[in-house]
Amino acid sequence: MASAEISIENVGGRNLRIARWRLDEPSDHPPVLFFNGIGANIEAVAPLAEAMNDRAFIMFDMPGTGGSPDPVIPYTIVTMAWTATQVLDRFGLGVVDVMGISWGGGMAQHFAIQHPARTRRLVLIATSAGMLMIPGNPAALTKMANPRRYVDADYMAQHFETLYGGALDGTKGKGGHMSRLTPPSPRGYMYQLLAMLGWTSAPVLPFMRKETLILMGDDDQIVPLANGKFLNTLIPNSELIVMEGGGHLFLLSHKDESVSAITDFLDAPDETELSAAA
Repeated sequence: MASAEISIENVGGRNLRIARWRLDEPSDHPPVLFFNGIGANIEAVAPLAEAMNDRAFIMFDMPGTGGSPDPVIPYTIVTMAWTATQVLDRFGLGVVDVMGISWGGGMAQHFAIQHPARTRRLVLIATSAGMLMIPGNPAALTKMANPRRYVDADYMAQHFETLYGGALDGTKGKGGHMSRLTPPSPRGYMYQLLAMLGWTSAPVLPFMRKETLILMGDDDQIVPLANGKFLNTLIPNSELIVMEGGGHLFLLSHKDESVSAITDFLDAPDETELSAAA
């Protein structure tokens, strides 16, 4: 995290811990706005921000997670998507490429739907259409819903493979990921769960025209591959890439493949550029 600028900012009436990478450096690419998984803090995805070193990158801890203070009242996915636009405005960012993983993939979808003028392309990682998701392994889901995985290192280590698949288990990436986690507050975790209650993007996705990359692991016990196929069916301009042997954390276990797929997608010319070239 040495390369990130981090500060607590009052944005949209909320105090949020916000991390920025390379905002003051010239780039030929739009910045990336990233939405994290439930209960996860900025540090959990810092390796991705650092690997994508040719573009600016911004993300924030949700209220009650990482270094963001507890929310006073519950929030909704609508209010947090609006808050994200205020974060962009705070740092002078206009149109961005939007990415999200797991719970944050729902936030990313909703941001693109609610604020299409601020969204160029969309990257969805190990995520679903919300309420209509195909459920994962019950053993993994019950442990995923338990915030103890953030607080108790032994609990996390014992259930790591059940939660995240075997690809990262036994590697140095496992220890690195665990060391970067900060437990959310009970209120922060509960409010994140409530924010998605009853939400689904499914009815709207067929009308969304954003170019979208969907990345899924075929060994994901939390968000099974079928969810990515469902998203791919719903979103007209979408591409699905499957990480073989990838669990829920394939972004770490298959880091090079994931970064390559994301950058290739984000850097591909759009239809306007192709028409001009022709």
